Amino acid sequence: MSADELVLGVPRARLPGGGGWHGVVYGDVAPVLALIDAEGTYRPRGEVEEDAAWKQVIPYVVLRDRGSIFLMRRSRAGSDARLHERYSVGIGGHVNPEDGGLAGGLRREWDEELVADWEPEFRPVGLLNDDSDPVGAVHVGVVYSVEAAGRPASVRETDKLEGGFVAPLQVLRVYERLETWSSLVYDFLFERARGIRASESPPAR
Repeated sequence: MSADELVLGVPRARLPGGGGWHGVVYGDVAPVLALIDAEGTYRPRGEVEEDAAWKQVIPYVVLRDRGSIFLMRRSRAGSDARLHERYSVGIGGHVNPEDGGLAGGLRREWDEELVADWEPEFRPVGLLNDDSDPVGAVHVGVVYSVEAAGRPASVRETDKLEGGFVAPLQVLRVYERLETWSSLVYDFLFERARGIRASESPPAR
């Protein structure tokens, strides 16, 4: 990360409810996308990492395939030790001026993270927020879903990541090692699976 990197964001106060919700808010995100296009600005990342009044916008893509979900595991080769051996169900990152806006940043992240020789259709499904930790407090996610429909996809940086499609219940095996945003998105998408996980817990004695 460069402190001078310019990243897209919006004032927290302009987000629905002042950007204070926890988890994924489902609904028509078109007004927020319009807000980002109209009022989004770029500021140095080093300046905004501790400014909770300004939310850095992150496009966050979940790849699905007829009921399965693409699950990734980060190896120990990554630069951020906090993410080693952590799992993710989302692909995302900051938007920079050269991306030309949120849609451009979304497409760049897709191309950088995945090998897929087909054209994705990005469907916005909700807004993601988590103010429970300092990192989440300065970011807001726009969650998109892409349906593979049987078409292959794989991780591009195989030295840092591994991944593939799994059944939602398989994610529960590594649930405690999911990155925070991924656990919130998983809960939103697969509430029934979370219920099964809870029901399988042994009774208290």
